[in-house]
Amino acid sequence: MAADVHEGGNGERQIAEIDASGSGVDHEFLALERELTVLLRRARASSGEIAREVHPDLEPAAYGLLVRLEEHGRQRATELAAYFGVGKATMSRQLRALEDLGLVAREPDPADGRAYLIQLTDEGRTRFRAVRDARRARYVRQLADWDRGEVAELARLLHHLNARAEQ
Repeated sequence: MAADVHEGGNGERQIAEIDASGSGVDHEFLALERELTVLLRRARASSGEIAREVHPDLEPAAYGLLVRLEEHGRQRATELAAYFGVGKATMSRQLRALEDLGLVAREPDPADGRAYLIQLTDEGRTRFRAVRDARRARYVRQLADWDRGEVAELARLLHHLNARAEQ
């Protein structure tokens, strides 16, 4: 890659790398892409492990449903499908699997007798919280040498990135 020096919006000189296609890419964005790729690869690899800790037969993708239900309480399947960006049939299959494992239960929606609300069972909540707490303890150990302000700043920046992605 070649380098191209230009002046940024704040008057500072910035270095952009020229990729094989000839377009300029700021070094910071290349570094961001690289680090996010590593983070996402590790997250995908650990999602199966985390799901199996909740229940040996839990699919990795279903763990996110447990997170959502724990954080936001009972919801309709259509709300969950919209949140995760999947079709109703996919959501129905995932919820049926969670129900078969005893982790979630359906109850009629009092506002609409044709619809159901999905919620964690006591067993699902207990298993989920145990795994979540163990995972948080791992984060504490992994980041033990970080300043608390750095941890807070990382959380703030990730929140900002996630909020932008939701727009």
